[in-house]
Amino acid sequence: MNKPLRRIAIFCGLLMLALLLRDNWLQYVSADELRTHEKNRRVLIERYAQKRGDIIVGETPITGSAPTTGSDFAYKRTYKNGEMWSPVTGFASQAFGATQIESLEDEILTGNDDRLFFRRTLDMITGKKQGGGNVVTTLNGRAQKAAFEGLGSKKGAVAAIDPSTGAILALASTPSYDPSTFAGNSEDDSKAWQRLEKDPDKPTLNRALRETYPPGSTFKVVTAAAALEHGLYDDPDEETESPLPWTMPNTNTELKNEGPIPCKDATLREALRVSCNTVFGKIGSDLGKDKMLETAQKFGFNKEQFIPVRSSASNFPKEMDKPQTALSSIGQFETATTPLQMAMVASAVANDGTLMEPYMIDNLQAPNLDVIEKHDPKKMSEPLSEANAQKLQEMMETVVNEGTGSNARIPGVTVGGKTGTAQHGVDNSEKPYAWFISYAKNPDGGSPVAVAVVVEDSDADRGDISGGGLAAPIAKNVMKAVIDSKK
Repeated sequence: MNKPLRRIAIFCGLLMLALLLRDNWLQYVSADELRTHEKNRRVLIERYAQKRGDIIVGETPITGSAPTTGSDFAYKRTYKNGEMWSPVTGFASQAFGATQIESLEDEILTGNDDRLFFRRTLDMITGKKQGGGNVVTTLNGRAQKAAFEGLGSKKGAVAAIDPSTGAILALASTPSYDPSTFAGNSEDDSKAWQRLEKDPDKPTLNRALRETYPPGSTFKVVTAAAALEHGLYDDPDEETESPLPWTMPNTNTELKNEGPIPCKDATLREALRVSCNTVFGKIGSDLGKDKMLETAQKFGFNKEQFIPVRSSASNFPKEMDKPQTALSSIGQFETATTPLQMAMVASAVANDGTLMEPYMIDNLQAPNLDVIEKHDPKKMSEPLSEANAQKLQEMMETVVNEGTGSNARIPGVTVGGKTGTAQHGVDNSEKPYAWFISYAKNPDGGSPVAVAVVVEDSDADRGDISGGGLAAPIAKNVMKAVIDSKK
């Protein structure tokens, strides 16, 4: 063979080798990535080729599927009371993808999860059409309804937890949206999506999980826990060393209270009852940033939560001087939290100091309703001892029985709580956020529910906005709904 032909033969051989390598790479290395790529239309066609499994509350599906025409998608997703449940379900849209449970558990809902392989194989043999599995949530339908209707036209959020297990019982966010309005891929679906995207009130934002707010005086529960755990004070009825007025260390600035309330050397119980900034600001300053940070992080601050939907990390500053520590300890400065995080705080106190990991999915079901995975409750941390938790319970119950949380009282039920009114905006120019965190206890001492409510804005006059006035009644109705559902 002459030299030019030999070069051509070698070049052709190299091309064949490159083709074989590329082919094998696509078939064996990149196959899964290409199969699941968001721009692979076959993935979407497969996702909507049959009815999706359902997301279930109690024993009732809150989702469904409907046939579509004029499209290569056979079915589209439907939702029952979509606005109420969208903070839980997220959405599944032929045009705009999927979020939250609809996205995270997509393989179960479509029936493509590897754990359903035997069922899919059996269906192929018998000729039965493939169906999706179900996702059974921990949500309580009555509690969710009470939370959603309580918020009404107000902007805000509610999170409710079973303290003994960490199971999420309610997760509401307003304003909300109906995922059914853009579940397809028609022009009407696109218009509905564009309206939501342009809405300045951000109805697709899950405020219970993704928005962080200054917690105001509700954070004083964490500061009280730190004071007890670190031995600064042992007895809720012991007088604190709290002068009035109190000037923050290294400054000439007095920390103000909200009005002429009895805060001079007040006991922890009295300081929580009337919400003394001076007492809890000085406690934070006396303890120092390291001890305050340690306690806050045991409650879950500075860490994302996955329920399995991701919840934004709440923030307690890691770098602070003494005045900043004082402000952070009353829920100001850079302290910011999700409603879920504050429900976790109330939950840990109610559960005698043990914080359980929050979760929203109880079990996953095969299409024939066999359980293929069930969640086991897990302990997350112990922010405070049983003895100190019970002291803090007494203090929070005084807030409801004799203090600012009276609107959360439930006849025949022991309720503990803490109000909060969080200032925000330049020079506190915006309407404050109204907060309330609480728990309810059964006669046997067990707590079936802990709740956090934040009302982000209101039509009420600025002076009438308070956690006790706006948020506490919502928390009361959510707690009562949980209690009534167990009767």
